[in-house]
Amino acid sequence: MVQIVISSGGAGRLAQWVLLELQGEVEPRQSGGLAGSVLGDLHYTYQGIPVLIVGHHILYGKVVQLEKPFAVLVKQGAGESQPAGPHARYNVTALIKTKLLFKTRPKPIITNVPKKV
Repeated sequence: MVQIVISSGGAGRLAQWVLLELQGEVEPRQSGGLAGSVLGDLHYTYQGIPVLIVGHHILYGKVVQLEKPFAVLVKQGAGESQPAGPHARYNVTALIKTKLLFKTRPKPIITNVPKKV
């Protein structure tokens, strides 16, 4: 399973992030990595079902509440290259309480092809 963290609107002082879980592998078209690139478009139906469009494929998922939330930590202070020790400080910047689970195979998006007359 591939897990990608995406940002969503936060409430209060800490941002609320959502974890995106996909079945299989996500491979970039270029030889580089996926960092900084757009994966696809995320939409929600009127019933609250998440829909992910990646290229010419569509995935339907579900919203799952995590049993144990995750905290996103950022190392603070001087000596960031040093290993964690008694002087290392971490700042909690966001919480992850929700996961979008896409466990089915992607379906191709097919447009209407006119019949020959």
